[in-house]
Amino acid sequence: MISSISDPENGPERGNEQQSLEWHEGDMPYSTAFGDHFYCRTDGRLECDHVFLGGNGLPQRWTRDGAFQIGELGFGTGLNLCETWRQWKESRTPLGFLSFTSFELYPMTAQELDRALIRFPQIDAEREALVALWPDQPKGTIALDLDAQTRLTVVCGPALTGIRAQDTTFDAWFLDGFAPARNPDMWSLELMQALHAKTSPDGTFATYAAAGFVRRNLTASGFQVERRKGFAGKREMLCGTKA
Repeated sequence: MISSISDPENGPERGNEQQSLEWHEGDMPYSTAFGDHFYCRTDGRLECDHVFLGGNGLPQRWTRDGAFQIGELGFGTGLNLCETWRQWKESRTPLGFLSFTSFELYPMTAQELDRALIRFPQIDAEREALVALWPDQPKGTIALDLDAQTRLTVVCGPALTGIRAQDTTFDAWFLDGFAPARNPDMWSLELMQALHAKTSPDGTFATYAAAGFVRRNLTASGFQVERRKGFAGKREMLCGTKA
């Protein structure tokens, strides 16, 4: 069953001011509010594989049956979801189930998602399926059954509010907000503490960010933090485990 739920009374709601976008190089979205691109200009799909999947030990952790919960800060264009879904379909077991929950303040329209993702032909099938299911007015909580073993939930509104309201814990986190210098609230100690509280024992996180205050906030919240080589010439990225 495929469903789309918009529930502004019982969940965070999209603000009145929508995301202001510019399009660079034809189809690369740029947020004028945060002064940043939505993904790596070198290759956002390969960055997802290196940082978020590789940093969380995926898809190797999908070799067992049962449910696996991914949480994401910043749904953006849906690129991480589409690449994760693509790799999940290739490696999942018959009894596996992936729940992908993302927290997004300003969800894009279906047309914007389509335009931002069309530059990645490797995820054409996932892009087309996501765009076809995406609601006309994305707000509240969007819940989509992508296939029999994959469910996407996008909680629209402030990330801190959305995370605190969750009644589940997550096995892996993709921390993909805009650059810390441009969007410090997305990397605050308060948010990292809330995220840690909603992480399963031995749960993990990964992020392209390597700013000192981000590392300190993750450590102070209770994560064991590791530095790794970043993507596309970036010196470092961070990943870690719930202690």
